[in-house]
Amino acid sequence: MNAPRPESSTPGLGHLEPSMSLPWVLSDRLSRDPAGVIFERKASLGGRFVPVTVQTFAGEVTAVAKGLIGLGIEPGDRVAIMAHTSYEWTLLDFAAWSVGAVPVPIYETSSAEQAEWIITNSQARIVFAETRAMGALVSPLIERTEHLEQVLVLDEDAIDTVIGHGTDVPAERVTERAAATSMDSLATIIYTSGTTGRPKGVELTHGNFVHLVVNGSDDPNFSGVVRGSDKRTLLFMPLAHVFARFIQVLCVYSGAAMGHVPDAKNLVADLDAFKPTFLLAVPRVFEKVYNSADAKAGGGAKQRVFRWGAKVAITYSRALETPEGPSAALKAQRALADRLVYQKIKAAMGGNLAWAVSGGGPLGERLGHFFRGIGVGVLEGYGLTEVGAPTTVNRPGLVKIGTVGPPYPGTSVAIAEDGQVLVKGAHVFRAYHGNPEATAEAFTEDGWFITGDLGELDSDGYLRITGRKKEIIVTAGGKNVAPAMLEDRLRGHPLVSQVVVVGEGRPFIGALITLDAEMLPGWLANHDLPPMTVDQAATDERVLAALDRAVTRANEAVSRAESIRKFKVLTIDFTMENGYLTPSQKVKRAKVIRDFAAEIDDIYGT
Repeated sequence: MNAPRPESSTPGLGHLEPSMSLPWVLSDRLSRDPAGVIFERKASLGGRFVPVTVQTFAGEVTAVAKGLIGLGIEPGDRVAIMAHTSYEWTLLDFAAWSVGAVPVPIYETSSAEQAEWIITNSQARIVFAETRAMGALVSPLIERTEHLEQVLVLDEDAIDTVIGHGTDVPAERVTERAAATSMDSLATIIYTSGTTGRPKGVELTHGNFVHLVVNGSDDPNFSGVVRGSDKRTLLFMPLAHVFARFIQVLCVYSGAAMGHVPDAKNLVADLDAFKPTFLLAVPRVFEKVYNSADAKAGGGAKQRVFRWGAKVAITYSRALETPEGPSAALKAQRALADRLVYQKIKAAMGGNLAWAVSGGGPLGERLGHFFRGIGVGVLEGYGLTEVGAPTTVNRPGLVKIGTVGPPYPGTSVAIAEDGQVLVKGAHVFRAYHGNPEATAEAFTEDGWFITGDLGELDSDGYLRITGRKKEIIVTAGGKNVAPAMLEDRLRGHPLVSQVVVVGEGRPFIGALITLDAEMLPGWLANHDLPPMTVDQAATDERVLAALDRAVTRANEAVSRAESIRKFKVLTIDFTMENGYLTPSQKVKRAKVIRDFAAEIDDIYGT
């Protein structure tokens, strides 16, 4: 691969020392604001959030760290965590880091086979499992492996058990272990989603994370979002995912307060109780917020008012990008729409939300403009596990909706001759665990990390992701088609849950579509249609006609040769439970194409 061009870089901020490890991040916060609130824990009753001071949290970290030493954990030992997002997860992370250990995340939805691969490949000595069922899933490995010594269940007082093992361990031993940890020390091994094969273990160092959190928090364009005691975020994404893990450390450094909830099932009530000022989520969450607001408006006049308000928000946001800005008439329309529509949506997101960070997939310009128009700026970014989460991101004052922003401070992005996005910076991982061949293949000769994603840089250095190299479809006519744009646009329809565009070696592009069972009843009622099951809706002419119109709108973004000509509605959805979605909500494309080969053949009449 020749030298990459074009290229875009953003200079790093501040001065980083080798001693700035993740334990340093916590000790720095402790020295600055010991009595400040660092977390708010959800109470078991009433849905309230109870403040935890920095001093209290640091004391708990030390107590658990002493317990890990008492259990025989040495620097470099792996400690696996299989749980939903929780305060206990963050506590274990920082306790493990404080003794030089390496926490290894396992998604709570992982199968026995997936968990076994991560535990055996990483050679974990201890597993913390949230529930008795999760513990039972991995406990048999104690007999089958030499390295796994015990499984501790969080629901069965695992934290207290660990603390009990450290009562005779002096706190100075934790301090010594923390001081011996440097930016070059291994911080975690995070296993990739495995959409194209067995997951690879990404080795991220303390320096990878420290580089990101210091540069992000100190960036004058981003500090207003995350820095200070008045900033708050509620974490509901899995802490097994690098995106949430980065935000966890960022908040500890930036001075923000953070809360944990296990998932998004009760998100509206949780947001109302916590009242975050910023939020991170995947695009599907923003789609759900929009589609739910549309559905709740009902039919008739109320829905017409909502859709008028949505159109005003999008028009207003687009006008912000013009030299003259929004007209007086448009400002008046937006003020009216705010009273009639926007305030209700913002109230459903806690009432204080000013910013949201979107990652994990393309957001789409329509949603970006809608949320900015109602007064919630969605900062779309781009990254991978291998870069510790962000490598480009839009920031206040540096926003171009439809792009994933300019390079993050201290990072460089380039485009290779074949269109792949390449990355350099101190945030790039050091190796795939125990896999030197894959590590070597992941870098160019001159040290750029090859992401596998396709993209373009505009004249201002903002990145736009256009697809993934391995997902490019080549039709029988030789047309190269990136499916991501079509899939993302179609997923914005309230009826649609997932989309897989197909057409490799076929005469035209087709699509498999799954229906959103949660949104279906409201959509039917709003369109004066009788209740239906998903199976019934998949063949109903009126539902199919609505999907056909959605496909036509999605096709407006591409050429005729790239457009979807026919589609097939499936009667099942793609989920983590049935194995078609990764824990980070990415479709396992190869598995879908293999298992639904007959349905794909039906699209093409073969």
